[in-house]
This record gives sequence, C-alpha cells and structure tokens, in this order.
Amino acid sequence: MSTKAKAIETNPLSVLGEALESAAETFGEATTNARASAKAAAKTAQKGLKTGTYKTAYGISYGLVYASVFLTELLPEDNILRKGFEEGAEAAREAAVKKATTVTKKAAPKAKKKSKA
Repeated sequence: MSTKAKAIETNPLSVLGEALESAAETFGEATTNARASAKAAAKTAQKGLKTGTYKTAYGISYGLVYASVFLTELLPEDNILRKGFEEGAEAAREAAVKKATTVTKKAAPKAKKKSKA
C-alpha cells in the first residue's frame, strides 16, 4: 500500500486550485489587454473623426469664399452685382466683429459695488 500512497501524492483539489488560479490570471491579463486596445482604438477613431470634420469644414469654407471672390473679381468694377457682393461682405465682417466684442464684454467679470457701512 505504501507504493499506492506514493503514487497518489498530488491532491486532486490542489491541482484544480492551481488550474483555476492560472485561468484567473490569464483572464485578468486578457481583460487588461482588451481595455488598453479598446482605449487606443477609441482615441484613433476620435482623432480621425476630428480630422475629417475639420477638413470638411475647411473645404466648404474655402470653396465658398474662393468662389465668391473669384466671381466678384470677374465682374466689372461698376457692376451692381459686384457692389452688392462687396458691401454684403463688409457688412458681414462688421457684424462678426461687433458680435465678438459684445460676447467678450458680457464674459468679462463685472466689478462689485462696495456697500457703504
């Protein structure tokens, strides 16, 4: 019987425990790697979306402004359509500057009045 006892020295529960511990470690590492990969993919996708949005807005703006300036320059200087384009553009610039200064003034903190005691 002593040879049978030596052959069964390993406890089946300890072998199972070691296997479960190893599986848990592997699963934990896989979860960490998946999180890191997902974060990297999200950052890349966000950067791509921002770049695409910027380039789209830039292209539309450039195309509209360039086309309007080009058309304006093709027209004779005394043409009523050219005069309308030029005056409309100037009015838009002035309105944008006025709005920007109004927003800046509203955003500035107001000085508190001191109460007389």
